[in-house]
Amino acid sequence: MGKITGFLEYARLSEANLPVTERVKYYKEFVLHLTDDQAKTQGARCMDCGIPFCMTGCPVNNIIPDWNDLVYQQDWKHAIDVLHSTNNFPEFTGRICPAPCEAACVLNINADPVGIKSIEHAIIDKAWDNGWVIPQPPEQKTGKKIVVVGSGPAGLAAAQQLARVGHTVVVVEKSDRIGGLLRYGIPDFKMEKSHIDRRMAQMEAEGVQFRVNQNVSENVKAGDLLKEYDAVILAGGAEQPRDLPVPGRDLDGVEFAMDFLTPQNMVVAGDQVPNQTRATGKHVIVIGGGDTGSDCVGTSNRHGAISVTQFELMPQPPEHENKELTWPDWPLILRTSSSHEEGVERDWSITTKELIGENGKVKALKGARVEWKDGRMQEIPDSEFTIPADLVLLAMGFVSPMQKVLDAFGVEKDARGNAKATTDGEGCYATSQPKVFAAGDMRRGQSLVVWAIREGRQCARAVDEFLMGSSDLPR
Repeated sequence: MGKITGFLEYARLSEANLPVTERVKYYKEFVLHLTDDQAKTQGARCMDCGIPFCMTGCPVNNIIPDWNDLVYQQDWKHAIDVLHSTNNFPEFTGRICPAPCEAACVLNINADPVGIKSIEHAIIDKAWDNGWVIPQPPEQKTGKKIVVVGSGPAGLAAAQQLARVGHTVVVVEKSDRIGGLLRYGIPDFKMEKSHIDRRMAQMEAEGVQFRVNQNVSENVKAGDLLKEYDAVILAGGAEQPRDLPVPGRDLDGVEFAMDFLTPQNMVVAGDQVPNQTRATGKHVIVIGGGDTGSDCVGTSNRHGAISVTQFELMPQPPEHENKELTWPDWPLILRTSSSHEEGVERDWSITTKELIGENGKVKALKGARVEWKDGRMQEIPDSEFTIPADLVLLAMGFVSPMQKVLDAFGVEKDARGNAKATTDGEGCYATSQPKVFAAGDMRRGQSLVVWAIREGRQCARAVDEFLMGSSDLPR
């Protein structure tokens, strides 16, 4: 905890953002982390709650009260040690995690929760600035070889943990750069890619080998990986997007969100992307109200769209939750992102009936309002409308990992098309195929970066136990 009476004396202070008019001109991060004094004050708000529900609300079970207290004491060096003991990549979570820990904070029952995410952000940035994040190579090698398929947060976390206990680890990635959706899904204005690059440098110094343009079932055979390595970890993302089966879906200008976001990240990285879809001078409709849709909004505004509208099929959530009913669970409330603040018209309970085209290009969207009764959607009579649309971005979530990878290894799937593997007991994270394991979105479906890190770490322990008979890695 921080100061015994700190939660009574100090108000929550959120991180500051650069002004909208300034930040929409470029793709750099615009969130300013807390100063040392501000972080000290916010750490002081961590109360002596007895049972730190924040730790159970956090998927990686960060030891939050300890590093809050260390920041309050201004002992930053020990704070990063505690933070790294449970989280391989706090620079990722400190920027893009929605912070379920804060929803579970005991102070959140009747006041503003501790700003846990902002303190985490300050700790890791200070650690990098002071050279405290250094490689941790193993003292000796085990002689065991492991291949990790997929270089998102689950794959990177598993690879780092296994390399540190002496295994030879190779990460194969189908794209031309390492990082998975961290690299080509999250816009640079939310997380600059230099954070991935310097972690890669650390991991390479620890012995991890990275290989790009390695696509299983295309230029890489699953059978070859099984022959060469003692264990295989499938850690790809849930990349199969949910489609919108309506008339006009095949018109030019109707795209999946990732087909819009990924090329922009490539351009920011310095690549030439022929025929890049841009929102410049267009009426943009984003279908889907989640984080990916929000990323489309922020990118469209940076392109210079005439208008940006975001539709969601579900009803508008309440602005405030009933904490007596929801705490410490993650509440369903109205969330306004920094991208929303940059300019968008949002509407809820909207269904898309048709996409209207002209000369093969989308020109308008025909929609209607719906209401939900007993969990079933009903269209409201006489509620149809038409809105101009030069670019329609489908951001309705992801239904499963790429099936061809799972099929290539012949692993059993669950009802949702994910790799079937348990997370408890003997043989956890093991698939139906010998020596093949699965973690992250490929096992659990679309989820958060912090869940991916947790599963990567736990899967690493399971693989270490499988290869060595026991493991000292934390679970």
